[in-house]
Amino acid sequence: MRESEVPQEGSRTLAGHRKAVYAVAEDGKLRLVPSRGWEVEEIVTRQAVEDLERRAEQARARVLAGESSPLEYHMYRARMDLELLSQTTGLWRWRVRRHFRPAVFSRLPLALKQRYAAALGVSVEALGKAE
Repeated sequence: MRESEVPQEGSRTLAGHRKAVYAVAEDGKLRLVPSRGWEVEEIVTRQAVEDLERRAEQARARVLAGESSPLEYHMYRARMDLELLSQTTGLWRWRVRRHFRPAVFSRLPLALKQRYAAALGVSVEALGKAE
């Protein structure tokens, strides 16, 4: 995309802020150009957020039914997926997935719960609840 073609439509998801986009300048070099976003980007972002919110509610229902641990709910509430939570905590995906089982989650050592809490931006106490 050329510098003059960078969309400036504005996006509610950016809340009035700008973001940097790479564009080709007239001299043929790549430059960072500020953009206010565009409609297509806003639609896709909203769809992704709505999907994560839906997954969080489904996970919450599973937690309340005793089928999953609160870790799964907090993962989706923090707009993460299994891969991202695994990378953020430095744990294998299979291990994180195993911690979704309520019996396994309840036996986790405090240090591991603190690691999850830090990655998800919640307290250790809140990590144990799906509220």
